[in-house]
Amino acid sequence: MSHANDVSSLFKALGLSADLASKSNPAITVSTPIDGSQLARVAMHSAAEVDSALNAAHQRFTEWRNVPAPKRGELVRAFGETVRRHKAGLGQLISLETGKILQEGLGEVQEVIDICEFAVGLSRQLYGLTIASERPDHKLLETWHPVGVVGIISAFNFPMAVFAWNAALALVCGNTLAWKPSEKTPLSAIALNGLLLQTAKELGLATEGLSELLIGERATGEALVKHPHVKLVSATGSTAMGKNVAIACAGLFKRSLLELGGNNAAIVCPSANLELVVRGAAFAAAGTAGQRCTSLRRLIVHRSIYPELVKRLVAVFERLPVGNPLKDGTLVGPLIDGHAFDTMQSALAEAKKLGAKVHFGDKQPGEGSAHYVRPAIVELKEQAGPMLHETFAPILYIVPYDNFEDAIAMNNAVVHGLSSAVFTQDLREAELFTSARGSDCGIANVNIGTSGAEIGGAFGGEKETGGGRESGSDSWKAYMRRATNTVNYGSSLPLAQGIRFEI
Repeated sequence: MSHANDVSSLFKALGLSADLASKSNPAITVSTPIDGSQLARVAMHSAAEVDSALNAAHQRFTEWRNVPAPKRGELVRAFGETVRRHKAGLGQLISLETGKILQEGLGEVQEVIDICEFAVGLSRQLYGLTIASERPDHKLLETWHPVGVVGIISAFNFPMAVFAWNAALALVCGNTLAWKPSEKTPLSAIALNGLLLQTAKELGLATEGLSELLIGERATGEALVKHPHVKLVSATGSTAMGKNVAIACAGLFKRSLLELGGNNAAIVCPSANLELVVRGAAFAAAGTAGQRCTSLRRLIVHRSIYPELVKRLVAVFERLPVGNPLKDGTLVGPLIDGHAFDTMQSALAEAKKLGAKVHFGDKQPGEGSAHYVRPAIVELKEQAGPMLHETFAPILYIVPYDNFEDAIAMNNAVVHGLSSAVFTQDLREAELFTSARGSDCGIANVNIGTSGAEIGGAFGGEKETGGGRESGSDSWKAYMRRATNTVNYGSSLPLAQGIRFEI
């Protein structure tokens, strides 16, 4: 069976239409990274259709905000259960469209289920504050209200999870959704959004305007960002894209929530458990073929253990199973496309010019026009050149260090600030790394790698990573507006700060 037939069968099992290019609009050709073959052609939305969809989302918001939050939570709960029933098919679809190994595809679907469970509980905990007033017979309150239409722009590498992180919270907070997925992975978006609307229909809810899917390229994203009815834009992708979104939103006094690039490092101290380091570094650097924003890209190793650790990592990388992501035993699938492969090779060539010792990184056998590579290890004498920039590919740069505080400075000496880690058995080093004098990243881990965040914690980073936070903790506040209320339950009107204004 061809991969295109696999997609048709998956959509049929989901109860969704696989007739994706029936309109007269221009279409996107979707190919699988597994062998480069065509999966489907997906019709893009016209400018008029985008405008109509966003107007519909705004109209629906005026109704949805009045539904009690626990009732809104019932939709998210049911959606999570729908996704759970179709976990196997959705995981396979992710693998087909992104090239992730099947287990990672299934893991991403589990993230969708998990954030739905988190959001259901949250629907009964949208709390504010009661604040002591300086005036007698007065009460100060802090209340939270939905913002309106939440625009979501997602990247190819997590074609379902990123939407769910935003959507589950935004829905229970009383907002409606407009989703512009990556043009590289529209099938995953069509499937997941289709299941959300299918679930709403089964609950007797109107589907129009609840979650509008906008298929298109850059112009579609720009229209979403600039539309007056979109009150918050949550964008995941490159720093360059995020800068454009931030500038456009700032000009319109509109909120933006940005999850952008990451050039993530791990420090390996003399006391580190090297078995943990090898396992943690291998998954963080090679998992998803290095195409996670939290992928490990820089390993800063104490000089005393540098030779031994490099030897172990080279041995592991040499035998990593690279190949078809749908086959059992594969740990590294293909790069998303030829551009990703070319970018990786350019970075390796630049490193060689600096005198780096490069292990692997060469193209591997694969089907059709796919781009399989063996994850690379690059030894540099100091942090320089391509090591200072994010390359969205499986390259692990390794440099030695002598002083722990110098290692922290190296960790912080890049423009991104997403994820970081330290491997140590020394309590002082662990505490220093996670202190205000330590890592400047939004995520700072101890004795685990840089990737694999859980939904209970707020996810995001600093500097050119954008500063946004999604998923757990109090991230729900990003999807609401805050109001301060003063209530006078007395019969006089005292003014604040003791001001007297008698008339």
